[in-house]
Amino acid sequence: MTDRDDDASAAMAGLAPPLTRRRFLRSACAAVGMTSLAHTVFDLRRIAAAATTAGDSTLADYRAQSEYRALVCLFLYGGNDGNNMVVPRGPEYAGYAAARGELALPQSLLLSLPGTTTDGRQWGLHPAMPQLHALYGQGKAAVVANVGPLVAPLTRAQYDAGSAAVPPQLFSHSDQTLHWQTSLPDQPARSGWGGRVADLLHGANGNAQLSMSMSLSGNNTFQVGSAVTQYQVSPDGSVGLGWYYDGNEWNDPPSTAIRRLMSQSYGNLFTQGYRDVFARALDQDRLLAAALQATAPLTTAFPDSYLGRQLQMIARLIAARGPLALSRQVFFCAADGYDTHGEQVGAQAAVGTHADLLGELDAALAAFYRATVELGVAGSVTTFTASDFGRTYASNGDGSDHGWGNHHLVVGGGVSGGRIYGDMPVLQVDGPDDVGDGRWIPTIAVDEYAATLARWFGVATSDLPLVLPNLGRFRRNDLGFLA
Repeated sequence: MTDRDDDASAAMAGLAPPLTRRRFLRSACAAVGMTSLAHTVFDLRRIAAAATTAGDSTLADYRAQSEYRALVCLFLYGGNDGNNMVVPRGPEYAGYAAARGELALPQSLLLSLPGTTTDGRQWGLHPAMPQLHALYGQGKAAVVANVGPLVAPLTRAQYDAGSAAVPPQLFSHSDQTLHWQTSLPDQPARSGWGGRVADLLHGANGNAQLSMSMSLSGNNTFQVGSAVTQYQVSPDGSVGLGWYYDGNEWNDPPSTAIRRLMSQSYGNLFTQGYRDVFARALDQDRLLAAALQATAPLTTAFPDSYLGRQLQMIARLIAARGPLALSRQVFFCAADGYDTHGEQVGAQAAVGTHADLLGELDAALAAFYRATVELGVAGSVTTFTASDFGRTYASNGDGSDHGWGNHHLVVGGGVSGGRIYGDMPVLQVDGPDDVGDGRWIPTIAVDEYAATLARWFGVATSDLPLVLPNLGRFRRNDLGFLA
């Protein structure tokens, strides 16, 4: 049987096809995209060499992995203002207050972030985030500084001279979201880096009947893969296909008709294929609903916010990992509203739209961590934030505009927390790290951030180029924020 035959059979069953070296090479090469012939040949050779080094024994090792691990991507759509999430507390505060104007947070309200930094500067967390501040103090949360999409390491002089490539459409929401979620800003990408991680590691889940990639916030590029398809779950559970198969006084005639249609044989291959895919969708919906119903209710209280409900459902899905036969899972959830061009702060700087957003994030993420403790998997679940971009250091008068590099949070029992990782920018408009109005050139590439997470999740160092084809352009594949 060929890979194509395997693909067809698996698709009809609603399953990921078996992982082979040829299949994974094909997936990884698709991720590289179509650029110039020379560039493409170079990347294909690099990926082939990495796969040859890994060999079939490595793929077999991936199939044999049994320790549970989960990655949770929490995307903050719109571009979180990291300049007001992590704020200088030392001598730089005066410059911060001058540059940010009415956006500046009162120095006395900042939550101190002790711990090692690369330059000894003092920092504080937004006052709306007391629970995450407590987790930071307990070593269960870390800040990763000035992360963003890069084609290669870049200096201000190179940017000004136009002598080095930069991600296209730098300050565009859709483009920078795509670059964040694919880690391929210089190439047309057909998959996300989370999807490529799942492609490589889905064999660890054996004969699981549901996808290891689950989204609580609709379709996303991050989870797009070749072998693994993202599975949509609502914050309330399965998407509710029971209408088609659970007869009752309201829907018995249509559900009976559906069941009859499902039992028929069809001569047309397309019709039969559609019938099989639909039948599998019904079976998977029932499987998920049954697995969730069989798990004990969580005692951890979650906030009644959209993000809180998403993270609560992720916790329930983790609790159901046994019945679902999943030892590796990749989740995606999201929050909107971070495009704070106006009304970013209220009459008092520590309140307003951004404070409300960060307060929601604080409450939901802290509750989720407590739920992983309750489930006994805190050390096996890592949540990380991502966002379109940062925002300008300079105020626009009522808010901040689209930026570039941004600060992010990583939370979990496996996090080496209580410190800031990476290099904070020089907080100076028109300074050495600024390309205009305080848009910071990232000092950590998305590739380096993603590689650290992928290694913890179980991707072998030799296979990182299959997940992150541009990683070799940067100097680090592990930033150290995960044990």
